[in-house]
Amino acid sequence: MSSPTGVRLLCLLLVVASGAFAQVPRPVSLEDLTWTELRDEIGAGRTTIIVPIGGTEQNGPHMVLGKHNVRVKALAERIARALGNALVAPVLAYVPEGGIAPPQAHMRFPGTITMADDTYARVLESAARSFRLHGFRDIVLLGDHGGYRKIDQAVATRLNREWAASAARVHAVDEYYLAVETDYPRALKQKGYRDEEIGTHAGLADTSLALAIDPRLVRTDRMRGLARSEGVYGDPSRASAELGQLGVDIIVARTVEAIRKDVARR
Repeated sequence: MSSPTGVRLLCLLLVVASGAFAQVPRPVSLEDLTWTELRDEIGAGRTTIIVPIGGTEQNGPHMVLGKHNVRVKALAERIARALGNALVAPVLAYVPEGGIAPPQAHMRFPGTITMADDTYARVLESAARSFRLHGFRDIVLLGDHGGYRKIDQAVATRLNREWAASAARVHAVDEYYLAVETDYPRALKQKGYRDEEIGTHAGLADTSLALAIDPRLVRTDRMRGLARSEGVYGDPSRASAELGQLGVDIIVARTVEAIRKDVARR
């Protein structure tokens, strides 16, 4: 007859074994694949590539300069998993942020990195051409920053006109940023938060999203008493991960729906 100790040991071994053989989720990041794995994924029908576009800029004294880059990567991966047939390209972290001489907008703060509009457009176009060459049919541009949306649309329009006779298309999905800019703040207002608190940059909405994505992006001991002169447009003092998760859910749901509609129209 087996002893209680032996039974417990057997149960423990079964648990460990089942964990060891549990299926690991398929990677969605292009950077995590070898070229042969990517070839096989495309051949199996994963022909949508999401290009996450961030930006390196000041986000107040309480949020890190790479907030946009971390956020758009995390959200793009959630969106890709929801779509089921998509992969995620490396984040584009350098974007137009304003002039240098004299310094404009966020360029007035140390750490913000800018590039010329035409340079940015050429980078996007070159990336899209690369993805088309390797078999992707739907190239989705997701911008986490409002300053370059018109350029994204212009690149998509130009390439789609050129590729009209082929199966490949570029989708500049504006619904992603509209969810950040409009739908999410509206949901916060319904919970009783004021416009001046929600803000447009580094305020309650922006900071809550960062907390939900990765708390390490935020210096919570610096969220109070901030001013516009410090690069903050809003009041992040009541920001929380719970409020940020509300935004994450809205952004992912709206973007997935928009991508599916755009691809269906193709």
